[in-house]
Amino acid sequence: MCRILGSFAAGTDAARPDPAELAAVSARQRHGGPDEHQVLSGPGWSLGCDRLAVTDPCGGTQPYRLPHLPGILAVLNGEIYNHVELRRRLAARGHRFPDRCDGTLLPALYAEYGPAFAEHLDGMFAVAVLDLRPGSVQLVLAVDDMGMKPIHLHHDPYDGATRFASEIPALLAFEGVRIAPREDALDTVLATRTPYASQTALDGISVLPPGATALVRPGRAPVVRRRAPYAAARPVGDTQDVLRHEVRRLATADAPVCAITSGGLDSGLVTALAAEHARETDAPPLHTFHLTYRGKWPDSEAAYARSVARRARTVHHEVTVDPTEIPSLLTRTVRHLGQPNADPITLSTYALFRAVRESGFTVALSGDGADELFGGYDRMRAALTAPAGVDWAGAYADALSAAPRLLREHLYTSSYAAFIADQGSAADRIEQELRSAEGDRASVMSAFETRWRLPAYHLRRVDHLSMAWAVEARMPFCQPAVVAHARELPAAARHGKRALYEAGAELLPAGVLNRPKQPFTLPIAAMIAPGGPLLETVRELLSPARLVLGGKVRADRVNRLLARHLERPNQHIALALWALAVHELWAEVVQGMRIPVGCAA
Repeated sequence: MCRILGSFAAGTDAARPDPAELAAVSARQRHGGPDEHQVLSGPGWSLGCDRLAVTDPCGGTQPYRLPHLPGILAVLNGEIYNHVELRRRLAARGHRFPDRCDGTLLPALYAEYGPAFAEHLDGMFAVAVLDLRPGSVQLVLAVDDMGMKPIHLHHDPYDGATRFASEIPALLAFEGVRIAPREDALDTVLATRTPYASQTALDGISVLPPGATALVRPGRAPVVRRRAPYAAARPVGDTQDVLRHEVRRLATADAPVCAITSGGLDSGLVTALAAEHARETDAPPLHTFHLTYRGKWPDSEAAYARSVARRARTVHHEVTVDPTEIPSLLTRTVRHLGQPNADPITLSTYALFRAVRESGFTVALSGDGADELFGGYDRMRAALTAPAGVDWAGAYADALSAAPRLLREHLYTSSYAAFIADQGSAADRIEQELRSAEGDRASVMSAFETRWRLPAYHLRRVDHLSMAWAVEARMPFCQPAVVAHARELPAAARHGKRALYEAGAELLPAGVLNRPKQPFTLPIAAMIAPGGPLLETVRELLSPARLVLGGKVRADRVNRLLARHLERPNQHIALALWALAVHELWAEVVQGMRIPVGCAA
């Protein structure tokens, strides 16, 4: 697991990148790769890595180079779980490797298969391969089928250079990347809670879509294509068997492994199976982590997490955060994400992975991805039960929002409302995609969620905020075998996570199986209520002076919305206020991303 970076310009006659500039880019994301740093460069190109050593910590120096393949360089962020099998296959074809690190085989894999190399990778990965051989000079970028590991891209049409990095703040440290916030960013945040699909909140910066490979030739813009999904060999058995196999694979590492235990079904299943694996292999007991906030707050899941830990016989850590720290956590999460994310879960995620790292763990298993694959969201249930003739797609899109369509339109200034009406909203694009897709509703929703919503909304957050503390988050539900298994289940088994409840029947406490669904998040309505720790922060970010200057929302109507919430705290109003505040803070933070590196993140 690492952070990667690089640039690719017009040709061998181009200038060599400035070493100080490359050092600044690397420093911006070094929190995710504290163990080793190296950037190579030449005329018109650079390639670098900040390494978090997980597989073969004593080997695996990046960028990867093999003596018998001069001119091919590669860097990897992530894990290749089938690297032993691939190494055996490549060795049979005459390739030799200096160590057993998973990424060391990438130059050989590329030499054999060219840009199609990623079709052979089982794992979570963002890979960059630079081919400098005469007659075939090109840069190839690839990400895994679920988009667990992001690559952010910028192509400059003026100098023909393409630049990339694992994180937006690092990408902005390249001199050729200019900041230009998207005009529709606020509407997108309110409509979908975070930038949608492969877009970011900044013009000119995109993220490589899940399962995509980008081919960059000298001086040309990247050509992006979507690959066929990796054909994973699936274990024989039911959902529990398939998930058990993947948990065991991911629980094996050359670094200490723990599990995130929220108290819900998904993380509970991962925890139970990982603890089972530890016992059967005579490994030390599994450690589990759960986050709470000091004081009495609504919707606490701590008791459920404790019951999962007791049943699984783990060493349980209940991490308690002082609410007075929350305003500073907000600024840090916005800075690490590089773009607005209106889900309050970001603060909890950041604080939880901090505790994981401070307790000595480098790898953490999580339950992300289960709801999308197995139909766990309330919006899915509502869509599946909506009668014919009802606009289920519009209701579905509204359920994704931080502020429903009518509220957004009420808050916008007339000029911004006209702009969005002319340009179209992300919500409009979602509705159109849902309505035009073929297949049963369960499959249509799962395809949309896993292709666009999950990578943009959850996986980038988990990647950035775990790596903010140099923790590798591994997600068994996002592995190809589990994804393929879920998609082959009858539609009824994917309604309300029926297949997962059956899988957990013998593994989890009855109280966890029978409880209502609840997301792991922050009690935002209570924290913005009178006397709450976030009220003054939100008031400052939504001050009339700031909003009038921005020109996108009516300050008087936002002020009345806040007054309504303070009179009678409401979760839906609180989320809309929170989304507005996060966007305002991001607009401020992004302007400071050109400041000299050295300020603590």
